[in-house]
Amino acid sequence: MMFTTVLAACSSGGNVQQEDNFEYCNERFADIEMLRYKVDGFEQLSLKQKTFIYYLQEAALWGRDILFDQNGRYNLEIRDILEKLYTDYSGDREDKDFKAFEEYLKRVWFSNGIHHHYGCEKFVPDFSREWFVEQTQCPEEIAEVIFNPAVMAKRVNLAEGQDLILTSACNYYQGVTQKEAEEFYAREKARGDQQHPVMYGMNSTLVKGADGKIYEERWTTKGKYGDVLTKIVENLRLAREYAEDDEQKAVVDKLIAFYETGDLKTFDEYSIAWVENTAPVVDFVNGFIESYGDPLGLKSSWESIVNIKDLEATKRAETLSQNAQWFEDRSPVAPEFRKEKVKGVSAKVIRAAILGGDLYPSTAIGINLPNSNWVRAEHGSKSVTIANLTHAYAKASAGSGMLEEFSDSEEDIRLIKQYGDVTDDLHTDLHECLGHGSGKLLPGVDPDSLKAYGSTIEEARADLFALYYLADEKLVELKLLPDREAFKASYLKQMQNGLMTQLVRIKPGDQIEEAHMRNRALIARWAYENGKGKGKDGKDVIEMVKRDGKTYVRINDYEALRNLFGELLSEIQRVKSTGDFEGARDLVETYGVKIDPALHKEILERYKKLNVAPYRGFINPVYTAVKDNDGKITDVTISYTEGYADQMLRYSKQYRSNRKW
Repeated sequence: MMFTTVLAACSSGGNVQQEDNFEYCNERFADIEMLRYKVDGFEQLSLKQKTFIYYLQEAALWGRDILFDQNGRYNLEIRDILEKLYTDYSGDREDKDFKAFEEYLKRVWFSNGIHHHYGCEKFVPDFSREWFVEQTQCPEEIAEVIFNPAVMAKRVNLAEGQDLILTSACNYYQGVTQKEAEEFYAREKARGDQQHPVMYGMNSTLVKGADGKIYEERWTTKGKYGDVLTKIVENLRLAREYAEDDEQKAVVDKLIAFYETGDLKTFDEYSIAWVENTAPVVDFVNGFIESYGDPLGLKSSWESIVNIKDLEATKRAETLSQNAQWFEDRSPVAPEFRKEKVKGVSAKVIRAAILGGDLYPSTAIGINLPNSNWVRAEHGSKSVTIANLTHAYAKASAGSGMLEEFSDSEEDIRLIKQYGDVTDDLHTDLHECLGHGSGKLLPGVDPDSLKAYGSTIEEARADLFALYYLADEKLVELKLLPDREAFKASYLKQMQNGLMTQLVRIKPGDQIEEAHMRNRALIARWAYENGKGKGKDGKDVIEMVKRDGKTYVRINDYEALRNLFGELLSEIQRVKSTGDFEGARDLVETYGVKIDPALHKEILERYKKLNVAPYRGFINPVYTAVKDNDGKITDVTISYTEGYADQMLRYSKQYRSNRKW
């Protein structure tokens, strides 16, 4: 999954970017800026397609409380307390405690819990504990969770040498240690189908009972999250009648069967049906998908996106997928780790119609699914680039000053301005369509063998595949890039971000924790260290130069840098293919975690002067079903006027679970 790293530009005053009277920027708080995305083409869809989207977006929004609970066992109770105070408060709303509380609530909404959506650290309230307890009469246990920094300090802890379950606040395990969980799933895998293994543990909470026995509490319509999953299933059934073809109806049927039974073989059958259903204009993801929120990389958070195919932009992605075998055959990785035959790689560019669960409000800009290795190998994968979200980011980022502040030269600025947008889109396409779909595991290798390092290694693998091929003449030949110079913009942005600018998202003294950030740091630092003396005339391939007290990244030899990317891709594919845990740990811990405190301090000071937000998320559009006297839908309308707080409060009321979990 590809997450954007472009930093937004609307000022703290809410500087508005407009296009055809559509406002992209909406609101700014803390380190976050809220944007809107436009669903171009929705009005031109048939009534059948609009109705399909309407019911699918209802199914997408019903899963919100699942994610809150997955992110932490107290999150829903805390959200209820916060929202009641926000709506009922009769005091001075300009009071410093209330203003600080309001910002805290908006952060909790944004992160689907009390921990930062990206860094995973717990928010520190800027309002007093005494004021809050007086206003809410909340239980002492809840006050401790909110205000004591030592209680549930990290949602996902990846620190080496610690029990990653006991030190993580995510709500996937109850009463078990990391060792017990790993042993439990090792036994499950040993008993299971070795050729076509299911994704063990992805849809359950692992619990140790009062008798000391460990068991799984499945997430099904009759199990945990049953009330919410029942609502999702109800809307999927309504949507099914408006599916575009019989194959898409079969996809919906399989997903419903999975939610009702929790059977992981049924989930694989659903995944196969979904990946092979490529014809429809309207498509969706709905379910327990990504495992970044579990320190062991097993449990999957709930997410959904409903989307519309961008027919014109999809031609770019289709060109890549049609040439997937060419790229695989010429990959710099060892032949024994390449796929002899790339199967079923489909790709498209989409417009998001609704975001839900772990894709809302913060979302990915590209998705490649399914995650099952054997399903991908035998049936292929489906990749998407989300065009209207990247467009919204680009509009919001115009004029931020980031490019000028952190670029080494006018030539670097020219390259990024001229080619940055086209290479960003192509990088996402390559990452999702070909990168994640490339390579293979050797027979008998456990897909989860890299454990806590698996997500970082997988994202680095996909990024390196994209970076390596962005510099290939083949992309010019395919008319995907305008000329051979364009790739330099992507290389500049990769090195600037991995070595410097992503550090603006991290607090002083902290290390890098999030998988995508570790990936970018790993690539950039490995290339920097291993490129010393290997450029033209014995120069370093990459330099960190100082000028007027500021540090800049300088690339001295782009071709040599491409070779370095290829060399690292080869090693990372070996680690992935062989399940080399020690190799993964060495790469990530050496290059992807630690931060130079002096450089970090400098970057933060320079960034602060720009007054821009390092994180962005989206406010969803609102869909309304227009019905006749018989209750039949005659039209579905879309509007973009709902505010951030209004949307969050409406979702909490309209899509509320019964909390009997």
